[in-house]
Amino acid sequence: MSVTAPPASVDATLELLTSRGYFAERSLATVLFLALRMNRPLFLEGEAGVGKTEIAKVLSSTLGRRLIRLQCYEGLDVASAVYEWNSSAQMIAIRLAEAAGDTDRGQLSSDIFSEHYLIKRPLLQALEPNVSGPPVLLIDELDRADEAFEAYLLEVLSDFQVTIPEFGTIKAPAPPIVIVTSNRTREIHDALKRRCLYHWVDYPNAQRELAIVKSRVPGISEKLSAQVVSFVQALREQDFYKSPGVAETIDWATALTELDARALTAEVVGDTLGALLKYQDDITRMQGDALAKLVKDATSES
Repeated sequence: MSVTAPPASVDATLELLTSRGYFAERSLATVLFLALRMNRPLFLEGEAGVGKTEIAKVLSSTLGRRLIRLQCYEGLDVASAVYEWNSSAQMIAIRLAEAAGDTDRGQLSSDIFSEHYLIKRPLLQALEPNVSGPPVLLIDELDRADEAFEAYLLEVLSDFQVTIPEFGTIKAPAPPIVIVTSNRTREIHDALKRRCLYHWVDYPNAQRELAIVKSRVPGISEKLSAQVVSFVQALREQDFYKSPGVAETIDWATALTELDARALTAEVVGDTLGALLKYQDDITRMQGDALAKLVKDATSES
């Protein structure tokens, strides 16, 4: 993987994203450029499936940096996210020392709490030096983690360091590129947001979504791609429990091409709604006349 310097302007940032098929608004490219220049974490909020996680992947690919991903979930703790000690290996070392008659407890304690027995999890890995430069650290779906873990992140995101009581403080020689995402299932505390630059990632407009579909679904026809985007855009205006994101649009467009569909029909849309809508109540609502009307509107525009 070749290493590339961070973009030198907002326009260059836009080009970098576009080169990997990520068609961003200029406002997103601007805040991303600033986060890279200022060595500040970038906090991205938005509905699931709008492309927040993809930004970290694009940065890793285009800049030639290692991608380290911490997937958040309820109950996530320091042992899973930062570090833990290899207790089994430590116990073996203690027993071997006792068998050899080594009674220097201070030296033994120093030995078993050395880096050799330290298991490094994503946050600690992100602070290590790397020959290709600081890695891209993706802290994904932080809103799923507990508030206690969110509070622990304050030291990491403000000073880019981790304190291990038995070992000492480990500080990154250069700050990693940090992308924090949230689907806003709960509010993230202001103390953490203050350490980051912020951007709300919204659903793309029709023009950008059409460009995304053409880029991500090779071979899709001009007619079908236009109808797919028109239908999805109209679908998002409905009062659903969960509107389809860009990821669902790409999945649906791919499914339609696999079925050799040339144009949308009420039948083919009804058979493939599960690629767009993930809740049965939403699928049930989008049946009969409601479905037929959206399909007619989408096909009449193309």
